[in-house]
Amino acid sequence: MVEKLTIGKLASATGTKVETIRYYEQIGLLPAPTRSAANYRTYEQEHLRCLSFIRRARDLGFSIDQVRELMGLADRRDQSRMAVDVIANQQRDAIARKIANLTALASELDAIIDSCSRNTVADCRIIKALAPSLETPSASKPNS
Repeated sequence: MVEKLTIGKLASATGTKVETIRYYEQIGLLPAPTRSAANYRTYEQEHLRCLSFIRRARDLGFSIDQVRELMGLADRRDQSRMAVDVIANQQRDAIARKIANLTALASELDAIIDSCSRNTVADCRIIKALAPSLETPSASKPNS
């Protein structure tokens, strides 16, 4: 007999929030489950397999559209893997760009931190770099 899973058990088994599972169903990424006599969702092993695939792909940073495309390709096992390679290479390139951007941000922050005289907040280059147009509080008060 095939074990039926509740949404809570499916969520627990895959580390996915219940709301996320419902969202994936709503957008058609996860097949709609059958309903019990009491109108509860009942999931099968195919749902577990599918949601595990989605979770792993999302953990790797694939977009919902990319996951949908990869799932479609996974169902056609006799097809060339070229389409899968294209999607995977696009994701790897996107990750490389993000890493480069984060590295540049870290370098910029390091330079700002290193230039801080660390005497007072008024002399702090970090604050000045974050809000160069801010005036000191005493300078912004209107004269009475």
